Amino acid sequence: MSLKLILTHPGGAHKDELLACSLLAAVHRVPIVRREPTADDLADVSTAVVDVGGEHAPERHNFDHHQFPADHPPVCALSLVLQHLGVYEDARQFCDWLEPAEWFDTRGPNVTAKWLGVNREAMNKLNSPIDVTVLRRFAKAKRLEPGEPLWEILCYIGEDLLGYLRELRTRLDFIAQHAQIWSMDDHELLFLPRIEPLGDEPSAGIGRYLESIGKNESVVALIYPDRRGSGYGLARHHDAPHYDFTRIEKEPDVHFAHARGFVAKTSATEMDRVRELLAMARV
Repeated sequence: MSLKLILTHPGGAHKDELLACSLLAAVHRVPIVRREPTADDLADVSTAVVDVGGEHAPERHNFDHHQFPADHPPVCALSLVLQHLGVYEDARQFCDWLEPAEWFDTRGPNVTAKWLGVNREAMNKLNSPIDVTVLRRFAKAKRLEPGEPLWEILCYIGEDLLGYLRELRTRLDFIAQHAQIWSMDDHELLFLPRIEPLGDEPSAGIGRYLESIGKNESVVALIYPDRRGSGYGLARHHDAPHYDFTRIEKEPDVHFAHARGFVAKTSATEMDRVRELLAMARV
């Protein structure tokens, strides 16, 4: 069911309700109101009540977490909206900032800093004027309508987050279908063949794919389609020291090798030649 209104609490604003409202605004394109909810608001399935109201009832679009017991796993309003939209598991896997945000909102900065293994002062060093201004302006607003600058910014944030998760999932499914793990000597490489059309960035998602299959540490190099040429990019993964691609910079079918040796581009398309170049670049 589509919404007519997104309702969240007045007063100080935090990232969890701002992002939760951004996601709902991106999906439903409706106003955001900051006030305390009434019983009618909580009962109205066309009003989303976010981070307030003492109830988690996604079937009625109520997304509060404050009623959960103190020992409940860290989840915030954003977590609940992501669950409702069916993208929570992907967000936990692919958005490194989400779990710290859940901890920060439910456990506070001191416990979160300890959990992260950093000093409390380090938490403040992660803030930026973007965080401060958007949250401050959101906190001052009573009602935000589509077309107003801040509402549009929030909508962009929600659209980009959903787009990232959905596009990455599609990309990972593509990589899983086509990628190959090569064994060379005592290590592994990932090879992604050229399959047209390539898209904007053929290598996007490879790192996340390797994480998902438990190969993020064992794979030391990547071979992927070069979107600017007819061949392949060759790159170290996590800057593993096994390859120095400056060793092949003078090869006639290598048109680029970074001076630091971590990446090269070749017009070669025959796999025997690609393997030969890799062997030449082996440290």
